[in-house]
Amino acid sequence: MTWRAGVVGSPITHSMSPVLHRAAYDALGLEGWSFHRDQVAAGELAAYVERLPGDWVGLAVTMPLKEEALALGAEVGEEARLVGGANTLLRTDGGWRAENTDVYGLEQALRGAGLGNASAAAVVGSGATARSTLLTLSRFGVREVTLLVRDQVRPGALDLAERLGMAARTCRYAEGPGRWGTPEVVVSTVPSGATPDVAGWVLPSGAVVCDVVYAGWPTPWATDWESQGVSVTRGDAMLLHQAVRQVRLMTGLEAPVEAMAAALRAALAAAGESRQ
Repeated sequence: MTWRAGVVGSPITHSMSPVLHRAAYDALGLEGWSFHRDQVAAGELAAYVERLPGDWVGLAVTMPLKEEALALGAEVGEEARLVGGANTLLRTDGGWRAENTDVYGLEQALRGAGLGNASAAAVVGSGATARSTLLTLSRFGVREVTLLVRDQVRPGALDLAERLGMAARTCRYAEGPGRWGTPEVVVSTVPSGATPDVAGWVLPSGAVVCDVVYAGWPTPWATDWESQGVSVTRGDAMLLHQAVRQVRLMTGLEAPVEAMAAALRAALAAAGESRQ
């Protein structure tokens, strides 16, 4: 019997999900399993899913389709429901189940970066990934959060912060670092190059800074921070661990984390060399 899974989004050519899932299948000895990558534009996910034959067991879903994926769920996992977006669809007897593994992925990445309990955080952006970040940060005890945005904050992020018992405030890029506070953890959830200038933003000793972007490293955000002596956690750690949970959900087997991490490192290194 053959089984298929895949990743969808727009753009999609940069996605490293095939590298991670295929490495897992190889390490687990799953013969007959394949993982695909398809360009699916906004508004087209429902039609795409409807065409999938019965040997498809699941989908990894990237932007801009996470809200659409949630809407397709006959069943919805608690994390997906809370953040209002799903990055995983799983075929069940009753239809598709919508899950969010981004929360788990970011949690593991931040723990790996040394984050323990924290009381205050800043999140750059306010979209679906920012909402996943808020839920993640709540698990570290964060109760005060600054949503740092270029223009207007999306209401869903403020609503979620309130439901999580967080005191949230909004600051704009133009207000400058003097208004952004001194959080113990800062997470950027926006695309490379869409971050604010952080020159002069002073964080407490031991603060953790994370950029969820993993391609084209170092990003301008990472470079800006490192010029101030602050190291930045790269988004590949989040990518790895959200895929680890996806593999577990789709196959029912424990994911081979080290094999997947090695494959990702090699693919990112090759991609970096190809751009030079």
